[in-house]
Amino acid sequence: MNDIDAWVWWLVAAAALGIPLVVTAMPEFGMLAVGAVAAAIASGIGAGVVVQVLVFVIVSVALIAVVRPIAARHRKDRPQLLSGVEALKGRQAVVLERVDGSGGRVKLAGEIWSARSLDTARAYDVGQEVDVVDIEGATAIIM
Repeated sequence: MNDIDAWVWWLVAAAALGIPLVVTAMPEFGMLAVGAVAAAIASGIGAGVVVQVLVFVIVSVALIAVVRPIAARHRKDRPQLLSGVEALKGRQAVVLERVDGSGGRVKLAGEIWSARSLDTARAYDVGQEVDVVDIEGATAIIM
């Protein structure tokens, strides 16, 4: 096997490692593919097989050792995105029909919602801004 064949085989290995990266979304395969590309470069500049394998191992292990902890930390610290009714809790609404413990209407996030007050003894008049503390079914609980 001459030097040209070796770098081609390393590039084939890099492409082969890229396939499971795409299919499984496991970044470790990408790091191994980068190691294979580094070994192909080493082969292209005339390094022997032992050096090529060492370059592959060193680059792959270094990437896994450095990049994985950083990626894990970013994945853990990612802000939680709220959607649906969870995103409405804590928002402000405007009273459209008087709201008390038995019911009423508010405009919340551009939509009209049925509402009732958290404190059943309290009532809110038309035009007041209120805070949504919970959503029960299709009813906003306000205060």
